[in-house]
Amino acid sequence: MTMPKIAFGGDYNPEQWSEDVWIEDMKLMADAGVSLVSVGIFSWACVEPRPGTYEFGWFDRVMDNLAEAGIGASLATMTASPPPWLSRHHPEVLPERVDGVRLWPGGRQQYCPSSPVYREYAGRLVERLARRYAGHPALKLWHIGNEYGCHVRACYCDASAEDFRRWLRDRYGDIGALNEAWSTTFWSQRYDDWADILPPRTAPTFANPAQKLDFARFSNDAILACYLAERDIVRRFTPDVPVTTNFIGLVHKPIDSYRWAAEQDVVSLDSYPDPHHPQAHVEAAFGYDLVRSARGGQPWLLMEQAPSAVNWRERNAPKPPGLMRLWSWQAVAQGADAVLFFQWRQAVGGAEKFHSAMVPHGGTETRAHREIQALGREIAEVAELAGTRVHADVALLHDWANWWALESDAHPAVLDLLEAHLAHYAPLFDAHVTCDVVPPTADLSGYRLVVVPNLYLMSTEVATRLRRYVEGGGHLVVSFFSGIVDESDRAYLGGYPAPLRDLLGLRIDEFWPLPANGTIELDLAGERRTGTVWSEWIETEGAEVVATFADGELAGRPAVTRHPYGAGVAWYLATRPEPATMRALFDRIRGVADVGPTLPDLPAGLQAVVRHGPERSYLLLLNHGAEAVTVALPEPAVDLLGDREHAVGAVSLAPRGVAVLRR
Repeated sequence: MTMPKIAFGGDYNPEQWSEDVWIEDMKLMADAGVSLVSVGIFSWACVEPRPGTYEFGWFDRVMDNLAEAGIGASLATMTASPPPWLSRHHPEVLPERVDGVRLWPGGRQQYCPSSPVYREYAGRLVERLARRYAGHPALKLWHIGNEYGCHVRACYCDASAEDFRRWLRDRYGDIGALNEAWSTTFWSQRYDDWADILPPRTAPTFANPAQKLDFARFSNDAILACYLAERDIVRRFTPDVPVTTNFIGLVHKPIDSYRWAAEQDVVSLDSYPDPHHPQAHVEAAFGYDLVRSARGGQPWLLMEQAPSAVNWRERNAPKPPGLMRLWSWQAVAQGADAVLFFQWRQAVGGAEKFHSAMVPHGGTETRAHREIQALGREIAEVAELAGTRVHADVALLHDWANWWALESDAHPAVLDLLEAHLAHYAPLFDAHVTCDVVPPTADLSGYRLVVVPNLYLMSTEVATRLRRYVEGGGHLVVSFFSGIVDESDRAYLGGYPAPLRDLLGLRIDEFWPLPANGTIELDLAGERRTGTVWSEWIETEGAEVVATFADGELAGRPAVTRHPYGAGVAWYLATRPEPATMRALFDRIRGVADVGPTLPDLPAGLQAVVRHGPERSYLLLLNHGAEAVTVALPEPAVDLLGDREHAVGAVSLAPRGVAVLRR
């Protein structure tokens, strides 16, 4: 998908308003610089009020209004929330929780992804939509479903059980292979008939971890099948219209974004950082780097964000003046070619009536709307950014199967993978280093440094890839509890981490997780430092000891190691150093790997990212700090949000300030 400019707009829900408001909407959208809206997301009950009775006339007028106003439609397939009549006629479409409780209508997404009835009715609607609006001048993008897996992450009903069994037969071929993969000789779980296999419903104690892992894989695939069915329908009628669906949250555990991204023309993301969280922009940055990386650096779409407060947290903070602008530009800096919001008009009723909107309850004479108008004008000024890309010398590895397995039951300690990722990502972000977030199967050859936090589940293929990467001159950082089990959550034998022992030059005999909130002292080159979360009993097998544990039963034993391998180096962290120590270690490792910041000598709190085009590059500076800063530029550049007539050698940024510089 190519965009002529950075798109600007939001979710548009005209069915909530009378038609005289629609006319005002077109004028206000023009005034705000709106160029793209998501439309029809929750319109199923309005266009099909009764089974088989379609009323598209009102929606025709909506699409025509958009076309006349020169506003593009990201047209949803309307299947995100079935109308109440579907579950009245077909209660079997309703999903069930792990404990067998059925989920009822009255909210949204009340459908089982494996339900053939739901898929049939959804397919009928999507085909009518695609036939009707193929060739419509407003249609610019297909928006399949909405926020898949948001409320129903997995269904445990009988329809899902049958679908799960089919999925398992496809995966394993015969039941003997499944028994081997699931280690069913443990606890007398051996299966002789596929019919005996169920989803991992609530059980007396720990469910089989391999069964849970496969059910997570299956649940992702079952939801993906709903998306693919609808995508294939719209592609039959509109093969030239690009297709997307919006990922929810910065990283959403049930949905494997890498798998899904391969089935889309452009990736889109809903992002809702918490203004109360002092590191919200760092968490957002991690999500943006992941979604950008999901299609090899292709620009992506920020499909939803809040103009100010949301409605679903315990404490819903508004965005202070300037923060909405800053966070919008942060998405653009990290590769977004669209800045959209939920939603255009703030709802009068319903569960999201206190969620902020581009046009608030107070109307256009509000701070929020004035800031929206100002941002729309700014976005329009930087059309040349569209299509440019972000490049990175560093990659952090993330894997959904590992996430599902790592956070399963009965491990040495409870680990939070996103917390681990952020602990390794933050020292790179704070050092002004751009980072991709890629799957372990990605081509790593172009990166100077690769970071592997807690990759507990690791195939021998991935281990071989890491070995070849380092052998070829790469620099690798591996954190504890990595390379422990295979794809079926079966432990490797021969000493941990068996597939990486030669690469890391060490053997781990025992895991020594720390108590909750516990710490352990480290000796790093004669300096006392602190480790958190974890420790291990390590026996070196060629690795150089960089830091040791300095107290407790492990005093004097290795805590951080370094092992030359081929033309490269592999580092190992047997604990999680506290942030200052992690930053010091990463700075040292980056120096050896020749990974520098985007610009030298940048102040803390500043983010600097470069977007590269075929002829020019663009430097985006964002001040997340509380103090004004001045940044000296290595070469004069034109500030596209300021003086476009003269190149400048330095830029001053107030708190929450932004500069977009053409170099």
